[in-house]
Amino acid sequence: MRVTMTLSLPRQPTSVSRARHTLATLLSLTDATEDSRGHLAVLITEACANAVMHAYLDSTVDITIMIDDAVCLLEVGNRGVSPNGAGRLDVDLPDPLTVGGRGLPLIAALADTAAFVLGPPDHVLLRITKHLADPGPQPTR
Repeated sequence: MRVTMTLSLPRQPTSVSRARHTLATLLSLTDATEDSRGHLAVLITEACANAVMHAYLDSTVDITIMIDDAVCLLEVGNRGVSPNGAGRLDVDLPDPLTVGGRGLPLIAALADTAAFVLGPPDHVLLRITKHLADPGPQPTR
């Protein structure tokens, strides 16, 4: 099964729950495992929350959800600046007394792949992939 949906949501906190509910509805059409569904719920929540929080004031949160057989691809974009430039996500957790800063490490831990993608200036695009089923044990070599 192949499903693709693109959303352009206002830069508002309610857009986070709208994106999460949309993803859950699309995943209900698949055989995704409960673990994958839970991980994807966290992934889209954190990515959208970061976009809402860090986007330029007049930006929208642009979301693409692509489900192709056993893989889900999420792209969350906005006008703004990516943290530490574009590239891989920092997987280190912040100091325990620091407020915030745990979203990107959570994304890095739960996603199969996650990276900021280079695009036009002042545009941030976070691309996340997640397998929908447990790939099972990998053969040893």
